[in-house]
Amino acid sequence: MVKSLTCFLDRLSISLHPSLEKFESQLLQHVSMDCHNTKHSGPESSAVVVIQERRLHVGVHNGWGFLERPQVVVLETTEATDWSRGRTRGGTSRQGTLTRDCSSSPSQSLALRSSLELKLPSHQAVGIVLQLEYVFSSPLIGDGKLSSTSTISRTAFMQCLRWGMWCPFQEWGALRAEEVKLSLQGGSTPNPYGVMAYTSSSNSQSPAQVVDERDMVRFRVSSSSVQKASSSTAVSLRRSRTGQEEMAAQQRKPPSPGRSRRASQASPPGSPQGPGLAATSRYPTMSHSTAVSPWQQPFSSQLYPSPLASAHQLSHVELPAASNITHLEVDLNVSPRDLLPAYQSATLANEGYLELQELPFTPIHAPIITMGTHAVPSSSSVSSRSSLAHLYSAGFPYITDPSGLVAEVLDPTEPVNFDPQREEADPLQGNVLLLQFLAFSRIPQQGGSSNWPDSVHFTFQLYRFPPVTTQCLKLLGIDKLPKKSSETPPCVLAVINKDGTVNSGSPGLQLQFRVDGAFLQPGERRWFLRYLALHTLQVDVWDSQSLLLIGSTALGLKHMLRQGRPAVQATHELEVITTEYMGEGVPVSLHRAPNPISVFTTIKGRLHLRLGNVGCPVDQNKPNKPQCLPPSRSHIISPPDATSGFTGGSLSSKSIQRLNVRNAARAQRLVELDGDLVPLLQSHMKEGGGTPLTNTPWWGETDDVRQRKLNRMVAVRQHEGGQDGTGSEVKTKVTGRRAERAQLARDLRLMHAYRERSKAEGITHILSQAITIHHTLYATLGTAEYLEYILRNPFNTPQTVTIYSEDPELSVITDCDEWRYFKTLTKTLTPLEEDMFHLKEGTLAPQVYLRPKESVHVPLKYQTFVSDNSVVPQVPSLIPSGRSTQVAKKHLSNTVLAKSIKVTFRAEDGKPLAICQVSVEPTPHVIDQTFRFYQPELSFLKKALRLPPWERTPVGDTDAGFQISVRCSDPNVICETKMLAQGEPQDVYLKVPGSPSPQIRKFFVTVFTDKWLAVPAQVWQVYVHFLQRVDISCVTGQRTCQSLVIRGTQATRKVQCYTSHPQELKVDPAEVFVLLPGVVQDLQLCVCPLRAGSRFCYLTVVDVEQHTLVACWLLSLTCRLPILSKAFEMCAPVGGGRGSTRKITYTNPYPTSRVLLLRSDHPDLLQFKEDRFEIGGGETYRIGLRFAPSQSPGAQEILIYINNQEETTEETFCVKVKYT
Repeated sequence: MVKSLTCFLDRLSISLHPSLEKFESQLLQHVSMDCHNTKHSGPESSAVVVIQERRLHVGVHNGWGFLERPQVVVLETTEATDWSRGRTRGGTSRQGTLTRDCSSSPSQSLALRSSLELKLPSHQAVGIVLQLEYVFSSPLIGDGKLSSTSTISRTAFMQCLRWGMWCPFQEWGALRAEEVKLSLQGGSTPNPYGVMAYTSSSNSQSPAQVVDERDMVRFRVSSSSVQKASSSTAVSLRRSRTGQEEMAAQQRKPPSPGRSRRASQASPPGSPQGPGLAATSRYPTMSHSTAVSPWQQPFSSQLYPSPLASAHQLSHVELPAASNITHLEVDLNVSPRDLLPAYQSATLANEGYLELQELPFTPIHAPIITMGTHAVPSSSSVSSRSSLAHLYSAGFPYITDPSGLVAEVLDPTEPVNFDPQREEADPLQGNVLLLQFLAFSRIPQQGGSSNWPDSVHFTFQLYRFPPVTTQCLKLLGIDKLPKKSSETPPCVLAVINKDGTVNSGSPGLQLQFRVDGAFLQPGERRWFLRYLALHTLQVDVWDSQSLLLIGSTALGLKHMLRQGRPAVQATHELEVITTEYMGEGVPVSLHRAPNPISVFTTIKGRLHLRLGNVGCPVDQNKPNKPQCLPPSRSHIISPPDATSGFTGGSLSSKSIQRLNVRNAARAQRLVELDGDLVPLLQSHMKEGGGTPLTNTPWWGETDDVRQRKLNRMVAVRQHEGGQDGTGSEVKTKVTGRRAERAQLARDLRLMHAYRERSKAEGITHILSQAITIHHTLYATLGTAEYLEYILRNPFNTPQTVTIYSEDPELSVITDCDEWRYFKTLTKTLTPLEEDMFHLKEGTLAPQVYLRPKESVHVPLKYQTFVSDNSVVPQVPSLIPSGRSTQVAKKHLSNTVLAKSIKVTFRAEDGKPLAICQVSVEPTPHVIDQTFRFYQPELSFLKKALRLPPWERTPVGDTDAGFQISVRCSDPNVICETKMLAQGEPQDVYLKVPGSPSPQIRKFFVTVFTDKWLAVPAQVWQVYVHFLQRVDISCVTGQRTCQSLVIRGTQATRKVQCYTSHPQELKVDPAEVFVLLPGVVQDLQLCVCPLRAGSRFCYLTVVDVEQHTLVACWLLSLTCRLPILSKAFEMCAPVGGGRGSTRKITYTNPYPTSRVLLLRSDHPDLLQFKEDRFEIGGGETYRIGLRFAPSQSPGAQEILIYINNQEETTEETFCVKVKYT
């Protein structure tokens, strides 16, 4: 085995000829010109190609292949003068800096901030290979080809620009710590990566000029042995901070376990830096939201327009750096052997248990870019005036203020001037939030019907209200469309009644949410106003027939701030976006390049929505809650007064009301206190008048049973004694009284024994109530509630008090830094002590030492991450149309369980010194974003959610630091994130266990940006739909059949099948059929795809009567192209007109007559004169073609499929159309 050395590449920079600006400008011109002439994209005249990322591939090559998979890092553009300032007086430079060459001009260059670690075998044939690669983002029409009806999105593609190789052992013979200058080359020269490199057509200079001004890469190489000898120039990849100032700052500060742990997790060894989407300023930024007052949070006084799109649009449509991007996850796993001490590693080696070294192999996930709380400006799609005239002529209800005037109309594209003082001084303290769903605009989709969808419903969650699922709404179109109109007018929404008829009342759907003093908690109004100012509302749009998700959209709520006005309203036109993932689930080889993952977004339609806010006065008849709690009482719990006690007197109900409830008790019957005592008692319990109580289910036996027994006894004695009736009756009464007295005596003895046994317990309970104080807190998922209990030592001797809590969610804050952080956060002006607690041996319960008559403040913290994960059915609700739809606040979802927790403070003798009874009242939390994933049943879902850049402004103590932490409400879901270097993209990794189909798993993810996890900066709601997966391999243009089986449930149902692509997927039976209980039903699925590639489709079976989902399949289609028979080429003009017509000759090769069918993979661009024709044996037929006009230049390849009656492709023609 050849000995391997660990080397480090530092201060890496790349300079391009003649300069980076000119090089990239010329590169973009060539790429844009190439995109116009190829099929990769069809940009419009106003669209441009942009550079999305600059990447560098670094690998170790031995002449035959790469020893390990090359690392991929993201380069940054820096000024050369900035790198030269990093040189110190002693001639050395800081870590991560690069010394500028004296001959170079002060221009921009590409640089790597961090270091690279490579394992280099000591052999002359081994070299380091570098490849410079750019990622471009270009406009995409439809799915990458020209279309007259598809919507414009963006796609990303990569191109190799330069490459170079350096063999250190051939030049030096041994590895030395020196600076290396290496020239880069391009063109068609063979390279180890096996790709074509870009070359400029302007390289026509003389050889001397090429040598002097060629592209260069500079870096400094050092090995681990050199670093051990010279610690002053050590470069370690395990450090996340760079620069001597930061290292000196760490040396000046006292070491802490949290800081060292964070440093070790920042950048583990052996992990490639990148790749991923580079951070961009267009991401929405997040501010820390843990201040006690919402107005102390930093945000601008002007709130700019929200993006009229969903999170998917923000991540893949609006941002050019996130559309159709191939992403390889970063390997964040540290080798377990590296974490072992040296002596443990030596012990394992001596015993022969050598651990396997982990190779740099990482799974592939497509990161989903999240939407921040702050919205970024975005342009909205505005309909034509004719469409708006049709929309508002439908007669939607007006939004009026309390005086009956129409609410003031706000422009959603204008910023909002927000003044918190004006909101607080508003005389109308109540708010009625109105949401009016007006219309939905259809957008034709490939493989879908022009009338899809026929009916929709919506799901969303506003503030702390429960999740809302609206009624089913019918899309009402126009019977007669204008002939020359190129735009489809919006379809007005109308409520569908329970019997299936359309409601004849006012169109649209209006929902109202009342937010007043009865709904808000004390001091919560400010947080509600902050929610309106900074948050967005995400709305999911569903197809009510197939119960499939159409898409999602989001809008800002800042225009619902009234700012002293009686009522406001704003109308939005929102794009409904859906995201499709291509190529997921493809197995990846360890030594082969992984298959790319493509992410596409499609605009499914446009939602017309109106928001309004009407002010309302506070009800004077109800007691008003205080607007804010006094600081002295909001977080501090004072113990009860020890001098108060029971004052004596009557125990009547009136006197008890005048006394302290905690110190008063009222006598009760023993049978009411202890139900176990009832069967033991034999006597009757009588009322005050002496009448026995009847109908007492808790008594030993009823009066009827006892009387029947006595009558039997009398009859038996009369028969035996032969006595007369009168004497027998007298004797019976005497015997009955004796027996009753004996039973009463026995019961009295039993009660006396019971009192003696429970006397100590009762007295202890009464005494514990005297030292118990009750406190109520309103808990929210993930939010830490801070409390301080004033503990007093009543004795004249010192005491060591041990604190016990019944629930670990309510704990004592023992860390002084955490205590200081929460005191600053809540502005609690109470004393703070260093090292006040110590842990009791064996139980780890905190203990505190108290001097005689001394009082201390004990900090407590309640925080829970457990919530109710039950799933609300995603089916349309049936609300009577005769009354206005209003969400009732009394049906709030208890996401946090209500409980009562007792905290006991025990003295040295074990007796309680004080008791704090904390009652936890659940409060629904705010949902910032909702994610929905579809996953095959009984399989793990692995996803990466990319976080937006966060503002590193920790609240309170600056030493608290900035770090991102995540928690999950489901303990079975693995949720984690890794600390990376500053500027690197941050991802949250999810691993969700599978469930049977069609179950849905719901959980919440809380994201924190502070060290102590005080208040979540983001709360995500994640839905995972588990479906039955069916893999289908097919050929485009040809029908492929697949049989599916569905089993009946316990009841008879009327069901119908729906598909996500009706034009490409056909199901038999297509109509409504009866599914009998326990009967197996076969479903014939016919797939006839028009495009090649891999994608996912969905098939659902819906109960048409109950509107519930019976079964659902996830169809994984792998479509390949057929063999081409002929190829044609033609030119078509750009612009309006009737298009172009052509003819193609087809000859029947069979001796018999055939009936043939014509299909095309672009039905929007090509139409046939006849879709079906009959041709005799050996005859020739001319196929008439009509090509639709295009509005932009470019080229497009169109496939023509000639199929037989069984939909099997006989011939495939390719027509290349050039639009000039």
